[in-house]
Amino acid sequence: MHHLPTLFETLAQLKKAGYTEDFNLNKNYLAGQRSAIQLSPEEFVVDQHFRFEGNSDPDDEAIVYAISALHFNLKGTLVNGYGPSSDAGAAELIRALQEKIT
Repeated sequence: MHHLPTLFETLAQLKKAGYTEDFNLNKNYLAGQRSAIQLSPEEFVVDQHFRFEGNSDPDDEAIVYAISALHFNLKGTLVNGYGPSSDAGAAELIRALQEKIT
């Protein structure tokens, strides 16, 4: 895990490194916004992750996943709340993401 100053700067640096797809969580897959590709957990790897914690507000907590899908020649990012603001509806996929970074 790396620490960069802000969420915005981290996303900008990842985009420069080729992580151009914006992923969204679905119940059991990642959905690409630009490519319309749907990735199941076995189709991607988490290359890096970045955690951001607010100084005093737990709602400011977020995690950024830098994700690669070699089969599709695709790299992108997923931003999700962390802690109390995480997406509970995609708990299975979040577990898969966490397993890939340990």
